[in-house]
Amino acid sequence: MASNTGQMGYLPSGGAIFCTIPDILYLPELVFGGLVLSLVASTLVDPPNPQAYVISVAIFCFIVSFLWLIVFACGSHRNKSSWASADVAYHAFAALLYLSASVLLAWITILYSLASGSLNYKLDIAAVVFSFLTTLLYVIHAIFSAIRWKSF
Repeated sequence: MASNTGQMGYLPSGGAIFCTIPDILYLPELVFGGLVLSLVASTLVDPPNPQAYVISVAIFCFIVSFLWLIVFACGSHRNKSSWASADVAYHAFAALLYLSASVLLAWITILYSLASGSLNYKLDIAAVVFSFLTTLLYVIHAIFSAIRWKSF
């Protein structure tokens, strides 16, 4: 008879979250998400609707990622597979939100390219770059969380 020697999934807690992939990505997600929020909020929010959406996405993802970091750091997940699946679902959803916000922000920035010497345009360019980097971090986190979820 074959024995099941496969390794069961493991959700880290405490300081171990800073040593494991994908959980080590929490801090860069928070830093880059905070930069996106700061850069977009420091510009002239015109037109208000697309940039307000970008700010809303940045605030939502920043708060939820911070709460997710606290849950994992405190060990409240108790190594349950439902938390692993929720981790995949949240990070995939956050990646989708950030991708939509990044595309909208890039579109608004292209519209501002006529006044390319303005400070707002330069801040928007930086915000677009950090927004796409944050999207990439969330996508990587979702992929590695899905790999971990499959091991449960």
